[in-house]
Amino acid sequence: MLKFIIDESTGLFVAEELQKDGFDTISVIKVIPGVKNGILLTKAKKEERILITNDKDFGELVYREKESTHGIILLRLANDTPQTRISVLRKIIRAYGEKLERKFTVVTETKIRIRGIV
Repeated sequence: MLKFIIDESTGLFVAEELQKDGFDTISVIKVIPGVKNGILLTKAKKEERILITNDKDFGELVYREKESTHGIILLRLANDTPQTRISVLRKIIRAYGEKLERKFTVVTETKIRIRGIV
């Protein structure tokens, strides 16, 4: 089963909705507010959770600084509302499921790019 950790930038609504959908989901806002990105990646990997975020800095951590992760979904939405976030996430989780693990996934309302993580 997929497990997620939801970054502060993505919000509590997304975490709560994914929990309602039956996913093992934790929210940074509730568990470790203000945590540094590197520490968050370490926690996500240790707990085998896919990080869901709106923060582009994670791309730099993974690809430039070679930080290890269990997977990241980066939301880059033009209509960036909590309702759009969860709608888009539900679609890609249904479509790709466990294929999102150990991948860096960038999502817009109309496109998805899934890249491997070295």
